[in-house]
Amino acid sequence: MKNFVSELRWRGMLHDITPNTEEFLLNQSVSGYIGFDPSADSLHIGSLVQIMVLIHFQKAGHRPIILLGGATGMIGDPSGKSDERNLLSKNILEQNTKSIKNQLEKYLDFDSNNPVAAEIVNNYDWMKNFSLIQFSREIGKHISVNYMMAKDSVKKRLQSDSKTGMSFTEFTYQLIQGYDFLHLYKEKECKIQMGGSDQWGNIVTGVELVRRKESGKAFALTCPLITKSDGSKFGKSEHGNIWLDKKRTSPYRFYQYWLNSSDDDAKKYIKIFTLLPDKEIQILIKQHDENPNLRILQKKIAEEITIMVHSKEELGKVQKATEILFGKSTTNDLKNIDREIFMDVFEGVPKVKISKKEIKSGIDIISLLVPIGNFLSSKGEARRSLKENSISINKKKVDEAYFVSEKDLIDERYILMQRGKKNYFIVEVSNS
Repeated sequence: MKNFVSELRWRGMLHDITPNTEEFLLNQSVSGYIGFDPSADSLHIGSLVQIMVLIHFQKAGHRPIILLGGATGMIGDPSGKSDERNLLSKNILEQNTKSIKNQLEKYLDFDSNNPVAAEIVNNYDWMKNFSLIQFSREIGKHISVNYMMAKDSVKKRLQSDSKTGMSFTEFTYQLIQGYDFLHLYKEKECKIQMGGSDQWGNIVTGVELVRRKESGKAFALTCPLITKSDGSKFGKSEHGNIWLDKKRTSPYRFYQYWLNSSDDDAKKYIKIFTLLPDKEIQILIKQHDENPNLRILQKKIAEEITIMVHSKEELGKVQKATEILFGKSTTNDLKNIDREIFMDVFEGVPKVKISKKEIKSGIDIISLLVPIGNFLSSKGEARRSLKENSISINKKKVDEAYFVSEKDLIDERYILMQRGKKNYFIVEVSNS
């Protein structure tokens, strides 16, 4: 048996832990679970922390159970929330649960021949037939209201400055999550629940319920919530959440998010989000500190996580695009770039649409820069820029005599214009 708790500890992934958990896990192979909220049709990188915990759990010789909250998702977890959430319909939750299940299957070993094969369960399966009276009698009487109100997630919402308070629906959440642990303890011999530090109150309610209802011994541990050194929210970019589904966050943006990490954050992320051993990580940190401008840590993190979440093939595409766009490249290289990546990179830059008819006979560069595109303020400014050799078409420097035509089209649709190193403009050519 590998020491699972020790692995989490050196990686900075351990926050709270019940007494004797480390010794218990070292003495036997056990089943443990983490719950995932199906409030969207994809998990985001905040959930990646919990996925990594389960990966380490399985590698240490234990059996991971993934619980999808088909039932608890109908209520909404009040932990860390200042307002009541909008409740999702059963159909949407079912769709989300199915999508997340497909997503999670790529990270763990589900092979039934493996004695510690991972399993996915949905708490809706055992909660759907529970009546309120039955739940109140069998479960509710074992946990006092005083015990439930002592939890931080409840106290914060009941403080005098809280605008919304807490509905009975949300108040019952910790009891239902506690019952999940009890159910898995009885049906799957699940002995430990894990999660983020904001879940500690809900998790220990389950531990207590196992003790009171079954006279059993259950364990719990949590990992810290990830924060960024600059105070901004982890997992957010200017485009919103960073999702694990490439339909929501493209592999290019995903890769760039990790590549743009600060040095302090990179030293933390490489331990949490990769499976690299301690010795290799220390060597990488030393190399990075000697040449911080090379961004060795950021590149390694971006590579490892992009392969894990997307694929080696997707990593190759985004690395090639990054080299083409920000390194030395030819016009030919640019013309072979993936269309989705091209649009991702240049989203938000000034753009003009013209017809294929207009470009067929060629457009002189000054007309395209000023009256047609309005990219520069005047023809005089355009001429000066061209004389200074600062205007490029598809990464190739051009002069005042240049005519833009169909030969310049990328993917038969786009032309990339550039002034200097940082000012980009897009010409989009339509068939009409």
